[in-house]
Amino acid sequence: MPAAAGSGKGTISIWAHQGQKSEDTALQNAVKSFNASQDKIKVELKLIPANDYTKTITATDASKLPDVMEFDGPTIANFVYNKKLAAIDSYVSAKTMSNATDASKAQGEIDGKHYGLGMYDSGLGIYGNKKLLDAAGVKYPTGLSDDWTAAQFTAALKALKAKDSDGKTLDIQENNGLATEWGTYGFAPVVWSAGGSLLKDGKAEGALDTPAVVSAMKTFQSWKTYVDPNTDGNAFAKGRVALSWVGHWMYPAYSTALGSDLVALPLPDFGNGPKTGQGSWAWGIGANSKNGKAAGAFLDYLLNDTNVTAMTTANGAPPATKTALAKSPLYKQGGPLQLFADQLAKPCGDSDITKSCVAVTRPVTAGYPTVTAKFSDALNSVYGGADPKSALEKAARSIDQDFSDNDGYKIQ
Repeated sequence: MPAAAGSGKGTISIWAHQGQKSEDTALQNAVKSFNASQDKIKVELKLIPANDYTKTITATDASKLPDVMEFDGPTIANFVYNKKLAAIDSYVSAKTMSNATDASKAQGEIDGKHYGLGMYDSGLGIYGNKKLLDAAGVKYPTGLSDDWTAAQFTAALKALKAKDSDGKTLDIQENNGLATEWGTYGFAPVVWSAGGSLLKDGKAEGALDTPAVVSAMKTFQSWKTYVDPNTDGNAFAKGRVALSWVGHWMYPAYSTALGSDLVALPLPDFGNGPKTGQGSWAWGIGANSKNGKAAGAFLDYLLNDTNVTAMTTANGAPPATKTALAKSPLYKQGGPLQLFADQLAKPCGDSDITKSCVAVTRPVTAGYPTVTAKFSDALNSVYGGADPKSALEKAARSIDQDFSDNDGYKIQ
């Protein structure tokens, strides 16, 4: 649904999620400087607590939504399906669109139109404690090209266990819960790396429950014996474990705790190449906005190098624009998190998950809430000891039933 162009002048409303204090400040500063930079458009910002944010958009009638809003990446298709978001192509500049990274564009594209662009992206890896790895004689990858296989990763856990007082050598952020979005974001890469998919051509059966995925999930299940439950959130930072399977967002805390002993490694390869999740909060235009031109002008400003750099400095995330990414001290070539940039430079999109691409977008479908709920539930039960084959088959059947009940969630 296109938003009305409007005059390109006047007051526009903006909704965003309340994040870390440093993120909120970066956004508030961007709004202030935009308002001060010209006198045609005035932006009014409303911050909504992150835990209530998606629920608030879902519960608000499309006519009451703001001109510009932020939303979590995997929710885009659902909001488009429910006619809450407009395509932004005619309102943001060609320069803004071409400066967005391919991975960021993949998350917000439906049927050739773009509905969202992000200031930052995300990525997964395994942080390693060099001192503990060396002490156990464990060789570890230097980047994507010499990635661990799943068997080598298991062997590394065993070798580390022999040198560890309680035998727990791995953190998988169990404290965040696996029957959550963390479960899907963190461990769908196991499915993708095994050559499977959460959805293929709108179906989960035959994609999520293949023999290769079942086998990969058995391997994942076998690692539980090595996992520190991380109830205090500090298993890796305090040196209790040598490896932490988590996203870019733990870098600031881990870097402070470990200094030069911190290494960033890719996730293990289950046969179809190493994979990572990607995608994060994005920005778009409300479908009922009467001032698409002014909304687009603000998005152009928000996605400039100054604002993207301020935001990614605040939250440690990889910039989602080409120019800011190239200049980022963390993510540039030779930077401590170059691995995450290398992964995002090989985007798969959400459907063509080949061996050579790495960063996979969560399924761009209005039925995503069902996909993530059923998959993370299955993952959690497998981790708890359930049979992987029956857990995955059950999840696939539930997803397909829901899609069938909702006519495949086709966006009109």
